Amino acid sequence: MKKIFKASTALPAAISMTLSMTAMADIKIGVGAPLTGPNAAFGEQIWRGAEQAAKDINAKGGVNGQQIVLVKGDDACEPKQAVAAANQLVDSAKVVAVIGHYCSSSTIPASEIYDEAQIVTITPASSAPSITERGLAGVFRMAGRDDQQGQVAADYIARNLKAKTVAVIHDKDTFGQGVADTTKASLKAEGVETVLYEGLTRGEKDFNAVVTKIRSSKADAVYFGGCHPEAGPLVRQMREQGVTIPFVTTDCTVTDQLVTTAGGKKYTDGVLMTFYPDPRNLDTGKAVVKEFRDAGYEPESYTLFSYASLQALAAAFSAIGGTDGNKASEWLKSHSVDTVLGNKSWNAKGDLKESPYVMYKWDADGKFGQL
Repeated sequence: MKKIFKASTALPAAISMTLSMTAMADIKIGVGAPLTGPNAAFGEQIWRGAEQAAKDINAKGGVNGQQIVLVKGDDACEPKQAVAAANQLVDSAKVVAVIGHYCSSSTIPASEIYDEAQIVTITPASSAPSITERGLAGVFRMAGRDDQQGQVAADYIARNLKAKTVAVIHDKDTFGQGVADTTKASLKAEGVETVLYEGLTRGEKDFNAVVTKIRSSKADAVYFGGCHPEAGPLVRQMREQGVTIPFVTTDCTVTDQLVTTAGGKKYTDGVLMTFYPDPRNLDTGKAVVKEFRDAGYEPESYTLFSYASLQALAAAFSAIGGTDGNKASEWLKSHSVDTVLGNKSWNAKGDLKESPYVMYKWDADGKFGQL
């Protein structure tokens, strides 16, 4: 946000009103996501999911006779920009709810702002336990938690890969280091020794020094807590240096951009990652998946999680007959909602009562499938 635009000619840099919605819509809902930067692929998924949900809900009459309008809040997965985007969504755009954010490091500070404004927010992707452990009444998530994801990864490494030692690498981010730490703890409980625990810097591309440490550790497997912009180069440099041990990572790599950042499918072949059972295969979302595909868009990863988040907000607002954030939050904690992901319900913290993780594997064709 380096330039200042005249109010008569442009909106603030971090937000812009979608042109696909009518300007006369009554209910403004923010979409906080990395619409620019290395994680923009996930931001597009979140935006696309919310956009399609709004179109479908509006086509059926909207919410309490009012139409939904979406407002973009670009956080670039940077905490400071997330704070700026959140303030603009609240103060300038006057949103009544927010779908977002993607990175936990963005969701945590942004949700403080939404909570103060008594605005209900649902993150479709952020998994840091602290998001829902702070006692913020209006914070929910449509995804699972790091401790759940870490346990599944640890179980697979110990029981399926039969690893006795592991190198745990993370990107020093709230999500990446958080999920690495929970996985490390779960691995210890499984009897797997962590022989290397190392952080790398987000945005860097040369990880040869880290690879050298991995090779020297003689680990049976590598676990990486982070996202595809760093996972791709890391696994490529491992393979280029002859380190062929299993590479296990997170749901922050569930995008074909992993192949791109790795420099080709030969480097991602065999990479393992945790995610939820493919939401595109659920009966509850087949009609919506068809809508996306008919429009030429493949709703991978978090697209349907964002769609479901808007469904939950719309259900709460319809039930309470308004957009009061406190009332909507109370309603969500005592009711379930039918979504494209199935029937969802939340506990008093705002966590899903059920959130399963499974293991996926990338193949030689640059595709991933559930094991």
